[in-house]
Amino acid sequence: MILSEFKKSLTQQRNRNIRFILPTGSQVPPHAHVTEVARMDKRFIDCGGTFRTEVTCRLQTWFADDTDHRLTAGKLLGILEKSALFLETETLEVEVEHEAPFISQFPICNVEADGEALGLRLGLKHTACLAEDKCLPPQLNKPSIFKTIPSLQPGKCCA
Repeated sequence: MILSEFKKSLTQQRNRNIRFILPTGSQVPPHAHVTEVARMDKRFIDCGGTFRTEVTCRLQTWFADDTDHRLTAGKLLGILEKSALFLETETLEVEVEHEAPFISQFPICNVEADGEALGLRLGLKHTACLAEDKCLPPQLNKPSIFKTIPSLQPGKCCA
């Protein structure tokens, strides 16, 4: 989900508490909050020699013993508005960084109202060879698993 779509969802549900729903269906404790908003700029070269860039908006979650803490959509929207200066654009994909039990990044796939909460359904990220046509020997250069299984295609994080 891109930042502009995410902010629109938050605006429409300002008073609801945020709930993070992991790809397994389990939920992050309701007293989790966003400890930072970051613009992540990644510059890299793939195994085929092509230079690439990737830019995302990352929200880091955290929770402690403060079980009365609740993050509302309106409060999160306010934090995102303050970050506009360095995010520079609202076309960035938004992902959530969470320690479950090790630090992982999850793309936000869907935002759904559920009772008094606003559920942020998180998806999975996958690794892949970005240059299969260049780096694999011809006899091994078969279509990627991500191209052959629809639910694993990039952009299909919640399928």
